[in-house]
Amino acid sequence: MKSIFDNVSRECSKAVTNAYSTSFSLATKMLSDSIRQDIYNIYGFVRFADEIVDTFHDYDKKKLFNNFENDLEAALEDKISLNPILNAFQDTYHNYGIDKHLVDSFMNSMRLDLHKTDYLTEQEYKAYIYGSADVVGLMCLKVFVKGDNEKYEDLKDSAMSLGSAFQKVNFLRDLKADFEDLSRTYFPNTDLNQLDEKSKKAIIDDIEADFEKGLHGIKRLPIEAKFGVFMAYRYYSKLLDKLKRTPALQIKSTRIRVPNYRKIELLTRSYVKYQLNLL
Repeated sequence: MKSIFDNVSRECSKAVTNAYSTSFSLATKMLSDSIRQDIYNIYGFVRFADEIVDTFHDYDKKKLFNNFENDLEAALEDKISLNPILNAFQDTYHNYGIDKHLVDSFMNSMRLDLHKTDYLTEQEYKAYIYGSADVVGLMCLKVFVKGDNEKYEDLKDSAMSLGSAFQKVNFLRDLKADFEDLSRTYFPNTDLNQLDEKSKKAIIDDIEADFEKGLHGIKRLPIEAKFGVFMAYRYYSKLLDKLKRTPALQIKSTRIRVPNYRKIELLTRSYVKYQLNLL
């Protein structure tokens, strides 16, 4: 029965989310039951694409990515896939009318990671972030507003800013791994061999501006999504605070993280703020 396969597909997407990201998984659990599974479905899709270009070093990444992209196109056209992650994603894609442009832009940015290692201009940098992060926020927004195009357009810019902020925090946190393991540098006009406090401050100021715009949108999200997204915002804000306090030289040599006990503390404090309508 197709329903059994669909249930298995959804469970796979949930398992991927829980296995790969404790912070995102925790935030997703704070979403309403009515939309939680669809966010798992989106995350499973984007995570698998990202894993191909970032971690499968002992395999032909280009071939794997091409195969994944071909399977994705078939899944979206046929409305079924024997790849359970893609089967779950296509269901969410069709149910909420996710724009194909968003999917294509995401895959284009992921494909860049197969060969591009430097982003020398602001235009290149922004284009990559749009495809790798902003569009993921927009896919999630389609789910949050349950396909309401008027609400989607109203919250679109804020969702993109929040996606950008999350991605830029990831870039700064993963600076060492991206630079040393993958030979990538995303921040334009920044010599990572000589990252100083001035350069770090410019990056953080840019992220904080994105967060401010993103928070404005969070406050106007539907009730089903507001607390879960606010929880993600709080986690990344805390991570940025730690990066702000960490010397530039240390950021280049270690990966900054928020311990699990602090995540639980953040959850508790965020819930209190939410319940007291302090967002």
